[in-house]
Amino acid sequence: MGTAIVVTAGLAEIAAGSIAMGMGGYMAARTDTEHYDAERARETVETADGPEKEKAEIASIFSQYGLGDSQIKTIVETLSKDRNRWVDFMMRFELGLDTPDPKRARVSAFTIAASYIVGGLIPLSPYMIFKDINVALWSSVIITMLALFVFGYIKGKFTGLNPLRGGLQTILVGGLAAGVAFILARLLG
Repeated sequence: MGTAIVVTAGLAEIAAGSIAMGMGGYMAARTDTEHYDAERARETVETADGPEKEKAEIASIFSQYGLGDSQIKTIVETLSKDRNRWVDFMMRFELGLDTPDPKRARVSAFTIAASYIVGGLIPLSPYMIFKDINVALWSSVIITMLALFVFGYIKGKFTGLNPLRGGLQTILVGGLAAGVAFILARLLG
């Protein structure tokens, strides 16, 4: 068996996977925006239809910060004079929702799809270079493990995790996933 079939199948999977994952990222970001818009509409109605209840919610939020009744009353009255600021406050402090970036869905889709392509090309590249399937396989394993270590190391640097530990964890998780996929492919023929 030559490497051409692996390259063809790999490129097809990368194309399909990047589209599916990119669309998944786009849909998730769009869902967040739709959820925010629906909650904002509900809060707008609530401030119009039940202003005293909404004012009590503002007071409850500020009472958690140790403010006195007179201070809270001033804040509540000031906030409730401007409906837009009032709803903004409720969105942020009652519901914990920030205004979503309108470009987030497109950026998310592109970032996820591009990452999927790069991530797929790393283990596939040896099959494009070497004609011998065994050389390509072992080269792919080595290159993929090195890439996983580098990604984990960099992730560790950015997240505060020990970079060496981050690299090793990423190799372990990626190696287990690849091992399971390899075994399943062998079993299924």
